Order: sequence, then C-alpha cells, then structure tokens
Amino acid sequence: MKRVKRRYLALEVDCKAMPTEREFTDAVWAVVTRLHGEVGASQAALSLIDFDFEHKAAVIRVSLAALDTVKASLAALTSIAGKEASVRVSSISGTIRALHSNRG
Repeated sequence: MKRVKRRYLALEVDCKAMPTEREFTDAVWAVVTRLHGEVGASQAALSLIDFDFEHKAAVIRVSLAALDTVKASLAALTSIAGKEASVRVSSISGTIRALHSNRG
C-alpha cells in the first residue's frame, strides 16, 4: 500500500470577529465541498492541526494530490459562520517543523 503524501498549509484568517475552531473547520469543508463536490472534499483529507486566536492563524493538513484544489477553495472563502472573512495561504511545507521555521 502506498503512503499518502501530505502538505501543511499555514493560513492567515482575516475576520473582524474571530470564529471558533469548529466554525472555521466547517467553513473550509463547506467551501471545498461546494466547489469540488463530496469526492473532491474526501480526497483532500482536510484536518485542522492548529488554530491560534491571538495571531489569527491556522494550520491545516491536506493530501498532496488535492493541494491545488484546497488552495483554490480557500481563495473562494468569503464568510465564516455568517461573518465576512477571508483566508490567505502564507506558506506550505511537507512537515510542521519546517512550516513553523518558515513562519518565523
């Protein structure tokens, strides 16, 4: 069986009222499902790794095969829990350690 390659995305969340972890995760899943369907969302294998309220940042894990799909979906995200929001990918890495060292 072949090992699934994953990538970690560091995200910047721009929202006046910071959402909860659950609201953020639900919004990301919803936008991926809306743009790429349930099959595309399941292939993405999305997982929230870290959510920092103070710095308005998040780290998610996705499969390498669905990286472009998830990046396009995040660009289309316009609201989280009914509040206007946007998400920007600040960096991408193959390991969490390298991701944190790149972020500074």
